[in-house]
Amino acid sequence: MAEISTIARPYAEALLKAVKESKEEGLAQKLIPVLDTIDEIVADPKLKELASDPSLSSDQIYELIRGMLDKAVPQEAENLLKLVIQNGRIEALPQITAQYRELLNHENKEADVTIETAFPLSDDQVADLIKALDKKFPGIKLLPKVVVDKDLIGGVRVIVGDKVLDGTVKARLAEMQSALTS
Repeated sequence: MAEISTIARPYAEALLKAVKESKEEGLAQKLIPVLDTIDEIVADPKLKELASDPSLSSDQIYELIRGMLDKAVPQEAENLLKLVIQNGRIEALPQITAQYRELLNHENKEADVTIETAFPLSDDQVADLIKALDKKFPGIKLLPKVVVDKDLIGGVRVIVGDKVLDGTVKARLAEMQSALTS
């Protein structure tokens, strides 16, 4: 079977193309929370079991998922959901969302930044960190998302695309342990 990311790419590209062709202002960004919600729904083990039930039609599975969404869902999201269900690729939805985000970010010269920290950061601290990161990633608008992870002990781990800048106490302790045991 093809890798999920390979399956997801054409769907993500088609979704971005549909968004560009749409006349609706801000649709590209409006789709992201809807796609995130769909991803949460399809991640549920009970739904996965139902989706694999051969006695249910594609339309029934679509109606089940659609019923869990808000009333106002962009047509592009509905079309994607229908198509993915009809093609039996529901497991690819989270990867489609991730690739859609990447394509949209690339188009807008933006990048999602995950900031993992042991303690909550103030808005000023996040702004200062983004300002410092701007030097490492020139010409790209950084879109921060802060995640609190108590296991990090202290410090910050920053993830931008496939780049990881790890300044956490946990990482430093692991480096020390490695150095001492080699």
